[in-house]
Amino acid sequence: MWLIGRLYHELLYAYEQSSTLTNIEYSWLFRLLLNVTGYSTILVPGFILYKYLHKINYFQKITNPSCLSRCLQAIFGEWDDRIPDPAKPSKVEGEKRKDSIELLFCFTGLMGAYLVWGLLQEKIMTQKYVMPDGSTARFSDSQLLVFVNRLVALAVAALRLRASGRALLGGPLYPFSYSALTNVLSAWCQYEALKYVSFPVQVLSKSCKVIPVMLMGAVLSRHKYSRAEWGTAALISLGMALFLLGTGAAVQVMTLRAGARGAGGAAGAAAAGAAAGAASGACLLALYLCCDSFTSSWQAALFARGGVSALQMLCAVNCCSCALSAAALLQAPALSAAARFLQSPVFAADCLVLSLSSALGQLFIYRTIFKFGAVVFTIIMTLRQAASVLLSCAVYGHAVSGPAAAGVLLVFAALALRLYCKQRAPRAPPAAAAL
Repeated sequence: MWLIGRLYHELLYAYEQSSTLTNIEYSWLFRLLLNVTGYSTILVPGFILYKYLHKINYFQKITNPSCLSRCLQAIFGEWDDRIPDPAKPSKVEGEKRKDSIELLFCFTGLMGAYLVWGLLQEKIMTQKYVMPDGSTARFSDSQLLVFVNRLVALAVAALRLRASGRALLGGPLYPFSYSALTNVLSAWCQYEALKYVSFPVQVLSKSCKVIPVMLMGAVLSRHKYSRAEWGTAALISLGMALFLLGTGAAVQVMTLRAGARGAGGAAGAAAAGAAAGAASGACLLALYLCCDSFTSSWQAALFARGGVSALQMLCAVNCCSCALSAAALLQAPALSAAARFLQSPVFAADCLVLSLSSALGQLFIYRTIFKFGAVVFTIIMTLRQAASVLLSCAVYGHAVSGPAAAGVLLVFAALALRLYCKQRAPRAPPAAAAL
């Protein structure tokens, strides 16, 4: 940990000494490197300790459990193979109706929580706030926002589990650290991307996530998808692309191209800087898609092992996420400047509501993945993205063009076709998850 901390501060010193690095549009890459180095102060020692404990068969040698051994067992122990994982019985009509109500409940919860979250996310990362001294400033520390979100989610899950008398964890912590790492990385990337691209462009990138999620499911859980599922996933992505492009998501790209063709001198430099910003945003969104696809697929695989509820998943993942984001945040030199924003009542209120909606949304995410799988969750979130742009059109008066309306019809037609094919397909026994 000391060695990684020294590496972090040497990288930071080199970054601050180079005036050219701090002014270019690709400085996000260095900030990402600093964050990953901060995460390593938790991950690398934890990995070494995990390997050492299992090499010496530490848990098999325990005869008189102590507080330390229980703590190590909770973090690095093996998954309890004695947890029953019964096969799902065939569903009767009443159970199918109950599943329909459950799906409607999850759909409504995800839509409501993430519509609020999306509006506040855009406001916090793009608008200026009035500081206590009367000055105005724009918030830029994505890592602080990630940490506050995860801390509130952890508190909500832990309080709910304690109130119901259930255990905080459904298994050892270390399997949840994989999805926790990709979770904090994906959250950081989407907040950071709003510095370079507009909100519609960010939403456009998420609309195609159903395909990488299916790819991750095929790799991690060895799940085989039918041709109909692949075809409807492609139609959903195509429809969402038509819809979002028709509502103005491509305006920014067209402006950049026009500037690059006709600009010269200072205008040409500005166009080149804007193009670099767009490229940075594209890289961040691509990294977000990869991390987020792995997160939902890995969580679905953990649910398949049995013994973990949605609340326990929320608690375990956010416990690891808090540790990772805090490790990176505490070493950041701009922590005091970022914390100064919490003195602004408006920012503090926005941050609290954002964190609560994120926590509620995460709970619905895990419940949806637990009940219906990662692909159904991704379809719901794809529809939420369309609703986010519709809400933006209603608030800011953007017109919906013909291609956008055609995209919406294509999405709903693909969803109807997917549900029809799923009802007609024969029931297959669930395959064992590969972890």
